[in-house]
Amino acid sequence: MTNRNSTDTSSINDALENFRQMMEKDDYHLKWSLNEENKVTIEIEAGSQACADCLSPTPVMEAIMNQALSSTPYSLNHVVLPNEH
Repeated sequence: MTNRNSTDTSSINDALENFRQMMEKDDYHLKWSLNEENKVTIEIEAGSQACADCLSPTPVMEAIMNQALSSTPYSLNHVVLPNEH
């Protein structure tokens, strides 16, 4: 995960933690970065044992991430899935 100021952005880590743990069970890894407009880009990377059929389509993932971030002062920029690299 990338962040500018860990104090200011700790709410992002907190908001995404449950989802991160769930993804790791299927060997997916969640990273995030914050752009100059304070919008969060979430990148999901597949590990060698990742279940290709376990990921939801991008619009569904973005809806889930928007909901997760709703408790923070940040908004979602977009989600990048493994097949979009």
